[in-house]
Amino acid sequence: MNDTLCITGTVATEPRHSITTAGLEITSFRLASTARRFDREKREWIDGHTNWYTVSAYRQLARHAQESIRKGERVIVMGRLRIREWENGQKTGMAVEIDADAVGHDLLFGTSTFTRAISRSESAPSAAEEAAVGNADAAISDWPSTVPASEREPVPTPF
Repeated sequence: MNDTLCITGTVATEPRHSITTAGLEITSFRLASTARRFDREKREWIDGHTNWYTVSAYRQLARHAQESIRKGERVIVMGRLRIREWENGQKTGMAVEIDADAVGHDLLFGTSTFTRAISRSESAPSAAEEAAVGNADAAISDWPSTVPASEREPVPTPF
């Protein structure tokens, strides 16, 4: 099964970070996603059924999730759904798992601050690269004034 889905929910367990013997970083946590609806007669929100997922993030995403996500926070997870049957002695069940491609805070419930991580392969830009970017930015900012009004395309209105 290779279904991609996007789930919002609450992180129900502290993320657990591990490194395999092959050096693969994995961070996993449980995610609770509860449907809510507004009951107009009672004039209150009512919680519906809660779905439970085990979310697994790998490599760099695993490292960033471990540093960023905590139990009780609202998050958005996008990834591939995997459903598998399990058996443990006399008990059997279904495990619903998500192999995460992206994890982030749900900004409907709070604020977050983003810090860009520099990977090992990236290095600080040289002075020549910074100057080239600065020159490109200056050229772009001058662009509207260098095009005669008769040659500019009209900007469509959103309405």
